[in-house]
Amino acid sequence: MEDNLAQADTDEHGAHAGPKAEASSHEEHSEGRHEGHSVADFRRRFWISLAVTVPVILISPGLPFVPGGRIVNVPGADWILLGLSTFLYIYGGMPFLKGFVRELRDRKPGMMTLVAVAISVAYFYSAATVFGLEGMPFFWELATLIDIMLLGHWIEMRSVGEASKALESLAKLMPSQAHRRNDDGSTTDVALDQLQPGDQVLVRPGEKIPADGSVIEGASAVNESMLTGESVPASKSVGDPVIGGAVNGEGALVVAVTRTGAESFLSQVIDLVREAQQSKSKTQDLADRAAMWLTIVALVGGASTFGVWLALGESLAFAMERAVTVMVIACPHALGLAIPLVVAVSTARGAASGLLVRNRMAFENARLIDAVIFDKTGTLTLGRFGVEDVTTFADIDRDEILALAGSVEELSEHPIARAIADAAASKRPVEGFAAIPGKGARGTVGGREVQVVSPGHLAASGIVLPVGVATLTAGGRTVVFVLVDDALVGAISLSDIIRPESAETVRRLIEMGIEPIMLTGDNSVVAERVATELGIKRFFAEVLPAEKAATILRVRSEGKVVAMVGDGVNDAPALASADVGIAIGAGTDVAVATADVVLVRSNPGDIPTVIALARATYGKMVQNLVWATGYNVIAIPLAAGVLAGAGILLSPAIGGVLMSASTIIVAINARTLKVKGSQ
Repeated sequence: MEDNLAQADTDEHGAHAGPKAEASSHEEHSEGRHEGHSVADFRRRFWISLAVTVPVILISPGLPFVPGGRIVNVPGADWILLGLSTFLYIYGGMPFLKGFVRELRDRKPGMMTLVAVAISVAYFYSAATVFGLEGMPFFWELATLIDIMLLGHWIEMRSVGEASKALESLAKLMPSQAHRRNDDGSTTDVALDQLQPGDQVLVRPGEKIPADGSVIEGASAVNESMLTGESVPASKSVGDPVIGGAVNGEGALVVAVTRTGAESFLSQVIDLVREAQQSKSKTQDLADRAAMWLTIVALVGGASTFGVWLALGESLAFAMERAVTVMVIACPHALGLAIPLVVAVSTARGAASGLLVRNRMAFENARLIDAVIFDKTGTLTLGRFGVEDVTTFADIDRDEILALAGSVEELSEHPIARAIADAAASKRPVEGFAAIPGKGARGTVGGREVQVVSPGHLAASGIVLPVGVATLTAGGRTVVFVLVDDALVGAISLSDIIRPESAETVRRLIEMGIEPIMLTGDNSVVAERVATELGIKRFFAEVLPAEKAATILRVRSEGKVVAMVGDGVNDAPALASADVGIAIGAGTDVAVATADVVLVRSNPGDIPTVIALARATYGKMVQNLVWATGYNVIAIPLAAGVLAGAGILLSPAIGGVLMSASTIIVAINARTLKVKGSQ
């Protein structure tokens, strides 16, 4: 178990600058009831405490099912136990004692209060017996209780998604250096923090743009889909704005920097993600709710037991032992594992079904989802162009037009060119290939000059478009034209390819009574076409990143529990703002890091499985809490001595057996979790 849990702990102490440093800080010190303690801290405390527990158990009196109640008899065992238990109480129990103080300060008693009360009562009572108080010490119960609680909280912290990594992933979108142009035309590589508004930077083909700015030289197609959600690469020429983090296409650009640092578009997205993460409401932990009531039961039950037995004339030692037994039994070992074990099993089952659960608190809400908002580009669609139709204007067939166009476009790296080249069944040698900046490409194929160009090039060349061409661009499709020896012979219509699984996913969600909604940065014409094809009745188009998060909140304000499904940087604030954020696994690191659930197979058809797994997981949590605490209905009255007159008195040793049995049942029940509804 240590290997599996420790594997994800190896990078907790990395030091980074800017957003990375903040992400690392959040990873190292968890907030909430674990505030001030890292995953590595709980892991270290567990293994050290477990090592100290071994001798405690070996020399403790009152062990169940052990002849004489003690495994090894050693001189001065009680004093050795006191020393070892003092170390365990201070070192192993410190996270719970600190948590107890925080919960009292916040007036919200929960698991930390229950654990702190139980270990404190067990420790001080046991110490008193060493100094002469009549009674049986609870040293082995104290040690094992601390161990299991440390283990449970360690597992829990590892199961909770470390959403702050999203900020580090965002920072990685920017290049490490920029090619700043000097007055003499040469360039110098500088760090991004050295750039100032007014600087000029060279962006070579395929490189990331280092800062927000405007183009002052060159022309190219820039892929901004991961930042803006716009599926079509944007053509950029002199005077056009560009965004830092976008990927330059086939042409070189010189960009005049306009915004850097906190003023940049990407920094604003980082702020949106941070704000959404901090403001997202979290479902109160089930175990904390149970712990709050058990704390009340333990304190009231223990005090009542002590007072009643004293009133009945029993000795102080007898009344104290009954009261301590009640308070220790009220904190079952199983409660510390009831939720974390289900989460661990749920995570494993989900991974086997292509689901990575990162944030348990949000994942619990998935069982209540009644609206799923999909990003379009890269989620419902593949985020890349595909040939949808070919129209001929001359005596030449469809395959021949694709072959000629595909042969020329094979030599280009433009996304539209790649789509045409991939669609061509055959390709031929090309001579004299040349790009037409911002317009297309040309080349000689079999002795004929072939041009694949944009509508703007036709207009500039005075070529009149045939009647009916407008229908080719319906639904926001992109159209390029094919000329052979300057004669218009055909047109190729392209669009963002819809995922094969998307329509079935929408249908299944509607059958489940869940409303599918589409959200996109694309224009309304494209959005309407995709929504209509998939059977989605409600969509939001031309939505900027900040507006995406606001749109999520708008739908939530309708009283809906909302899941957001996305894959790009522009989706990160929305993913963080939703009740449940679901990322397509093939998307950007920041989308994956911001999400509560990741679809590893990049298949939106797994979303119904997410909901089914959440429902099954929540059910197991409730069952385990019943098993973990239910025996108290019988154990606490018996420990208090309600049947003492009949000779039935629950000893601390038998109470320990019941706690162990409860823990075993909880572990077995967690393993029976099944995932239903997977495809």
